[in-house]
Amino acid sequence: MLGAEIALAALKRRHAVTCLARGSSNVPAGTSFVTADREDEDGLAAVKGRRWDAVVDVSRQPGQVRRAVRELTTGHWAFVSSGNVYADFFTVEQNEDAPIRSALEGEVMQDMSSYGEAKVACETAVRGADITATIIRSGLIGGPGDWSGRSGYWPWRFAHPTGDDVIVPDDLDFPCAMIDVRDLAAWVVIVCEQRLDGTFNVTGPTLTLRQVLSLAARVAESSVRIRPVGVAELAELEVGAWMGPASLPLWIDDSQWRGFATMNTDRARAAGLALRPLEDTLRAALAYENERNGSADAPSRQAGLTDEEERRIRAAL
Repeated sequence: MLGAEIALAALKRRHAVTCLARGSSNVPAGTSFVTADREDEDGLAAVKGRRWDAVVDVSRQPGQVRRAVRELTTGHWAFVSSGNVYADFFTVEQNEDAPIRSALEGEVMQDMSSYGEAKVACETAVRGADITATIIRSGLIGGPGDWSGRSGYWPWRFAHPTGDDVIVPDDLDFPCAMIDVRDLAAWVVIVCEQRLDGTFNVTGPTLTLRQVLSLAARVAESSVRIRPVGVAELAELEVGAWMGPASLPLWIDDSQWRGFATMNTDRARAAGLALRPLEDTLRAALAYENERNGSADAPSRQAGLTDEEERRIRAAL
């Protein structure tokens, strides 16, 4: 999703682009493509013999990033990290100086439980390159190609209701934020051109879940009302939060995670980050959901309720 959009954004600005990946299914036309598996010791052999104007890395594996820093010659690094590096998820809109997690020891992140620590280790490796580097701590990425369904579920559900209401959490003031993949990609290219040095939070403005739901309904051209359900009732009905089977995205049922999706982005916006309205992101996410729900080969949504699950919950209530 993000890698392909970065390549497209770079091509649009007339850069020559080389993409390194295991498969070519998402590689845009107009780029040079190198097939490689970064888990292999010689995974970078085909690209390490020349000097690159800039390298963009989105890996989550510390060993892969350390090897790239050792073996590639470039004038600038841009590393896409994550807001998961922060130690505290309670504070809303914390800035880049907030405490972060300890770096993961070792070369490999075994599972997503250590994702934040792995990204910290990757950041440390990039900073050790002794050249200019942009560390981009991204928030939730949404819009076209969002395979997780976190940005697409709500507009999809309003566009395809299973009854006369839509099941939502009753915490309608929960803080939400996301960045359109196209806006993030465009800014990644800009920071490479400028060789911008430093660490930057990158996400969209903070809205309430109520506001996001209202925009989702507008995008879907839906007049279906919402049906807020309490945390205890959702738990009894085995409905989870954020992502996973039978879940309600953009919301977390833990007060200590209230600020998780939000970050202060003053520094990035001062450095040229431009954001489109969230309504445009949700509209693109809905178009992607409509497209993949008509394709047998598309990846299944990883967040939200199936039609059957929502009907079961409504019947139980």
